[in-house]
Amino acid sequence: MKFINIGFGNMVSSDKITCMVTPDSAPAKRLVQTARESGRLIDASQGRKTRGVLVMENGSVILSALNPDTIAGRLNGTGDSKEAKEQENDD
Repeated sequence: MKFINIGFGNMVSSDKITCMVTPDSAPAKRLVQTARESGRLIDASQGRKTRGVLVMENGSVILSALNPDTIAGRLNGTGDSKEAKEQENDD
């Protein structure tokens, strides 16, 4: 099992991620709202702007302050980009 940093020291199991999307589309917003109402939402954005939405195998939805591209880079082992460090430093 491999854990991936999704920002600010928050980690998720890479084996359990079903998909990663941006929160801008109406379907993604509905997904987040439905998860919030049913108690399946985990906000790991630390109060920052949500840039990524992760859907897990068990139906949980996790909000991240990192873009899906940045998280995918970490999954693929390309390491942290300058963009990722800037995103984590944004207030």
